[in-house]
Amino acid sequence: MTERLSEETRGPLLGPLFDSGWAMVDGRDALWKQFKFKSFVDAFAWMTKVAIWAEKWDHHPEWSNVYNRVDVVLTTHDVNGLSALDAKLARKMDSLR
Repeated sequence: MTERLSEETRGPLLGPLFDSGWAMVDGRDALWKQFKFKSFVDAFAWMTKVAIWAEKWDHHPEWSNVYNRVDVVLTTHDVNGLSALDAKLARKMDSLR
């Protein structure tokens, strides 16, 4: 079962994400990042790669795409906040970039 991140685990899991451009969402226990690409096709190709991992891990992002930009919010609705799955998916998104 997925658990909400404890205060002790937040630093080690989230610190490297903040260093790579992720930020906390105001008013929510959630992460946000904007990814920019050369074109719509590049953005959509990246979203497709991420979607395969999201489906495999049964953990789906909140995201929107406008031309070459993808805005992503990660949170775990089952625990009403951040879980290790959010950090895992964020790292995967960064690696697929």
